[in-house]
Amino acid sequence: MWPATLLGMRVLLCPDKFAGTLPAQEVAAAVAEGWREVADGDDLLIRPLADGGPGFVAVLAEALGGRRVPVPTVDPLGRPTDGEILVTDDGTAYLESAQACGLHLLAAAERDPKATTSYGLGALVTAAVEHGARTVVVGLGGSGTNDGGAGLLTALGVTPLDGAGRALPYGGAALAAVAGLDGAPRLRGATLVAATDVDNPLLGLHGASNVYGPQKGATREDVLLLDAALERFAGVLEKDLPGCPPGLGALPGGGAAGGLGAAILALGGRCASGIGLVTEAIGLPAALDAADLVITGEGSFDHQSLRGKVVAGVAGAARDRGVPCVVLAGQVSTGRREAASAGVTDAYSLVEHFGGEERGGLDAALSRPAEGLRQLGARLARQWSR
Repeated sequence: MWPATLLGMRVLLCPDKFAGTLPAQEVAAAVAEGWREVADGDDLLIRPLADGGPGFVAVLAEALGGRRVPVPTVDPLGRPTDGEILVTDDGTAYLESAQACGLHLLAAAERDPKATTSYGLGALVTAAVEHGARTVVVGLGGSGTNDGGAGLLTALGVTPLDGAGRALPYGGAALAAVAGLDGAPRLRGATLVAATDVDNPLLGLHGASNVYGPQKGATREDVLLLDAALERFAGVLEKDLPGCPPGLGALPGGGAAGGLGAAILALGGRCASGIGLVTEAIGLPAALDAADLVITGEGSFDHQSLRGKVVAGVAGAARDRGVPCVVLAGQVSTGRREAASAGVTDAYSLVEHFGGEERGGLDAALSRPAEGLRQLGARLARQWSR
């Protein structure tokens, strides 16, 4: 927490990752380096953040300690990839779906939610159970799958079958033919928790396929096919999986990560706020109470940022305490009035810092983000340090 003797301003640095360029820890370190070049006497408290998406395990490991256990798994197309779980002393394991299901694991031409699978996530959950976890917290976000967790269930011992009793191929499209299930989940009594700040249901206009499918490569025809396939799958889960709650397709959070939220609910799990879990773990409320300035950020500060993401949570908490909050982002497209109403005092864009899109600012923001963040950190110090 803050030093016992304070020499200057208390600046809390709590950014999310800049997706595709820097993890949250490196974002905070770059801003801090720039600030200290100008105002080395200020007290900087670095608390990187994550919701349930990429970086979830790393941020929690830094805050909670525990053991980070490497786990071999597969990506959304079944290719070998590396994952890990965090096992803490209280019998809880933390993992993130993006390590096995992440969209970033696929080249643009490979993105096809009709075919991608969440099977690799099942390998991570299985490893957590085998390490004795009684509670398995799964960070959901950044997925390239839309299979309703069918792959996850298969890896845990529950195989979707067609009408002839044959195991279905992987991918969301195959679920159009699902007629039953075979097997039982091998969880050894462990409880699953979906860490997500997405409240979309599995099905319908606001469901996984309609809202997130296009981001993963789905055409309009694909979206209709996938939504119908997930509707059929939800019905089979309710019918054949003991403990699956009724009305699965409409439950909040079921649409997270291509329907992985629904699979966790079907297995008797629950949804919890990813950012809420992380902020509690790192002691963010107490840090905010004592801060003079908060600096947060993410790759793109847009209309989605103010609806349940890291920046919204930080800015709102700062506003409630009367503390100014500055956002740094790769790109900024949120209007000033909308941002201010959410508690954002000011927002700075790396693209604009590097001269704007017309002058190569976008390329520079993507290729030299740490340099730009360091320079913005120095600029903020000159503006804010007293």
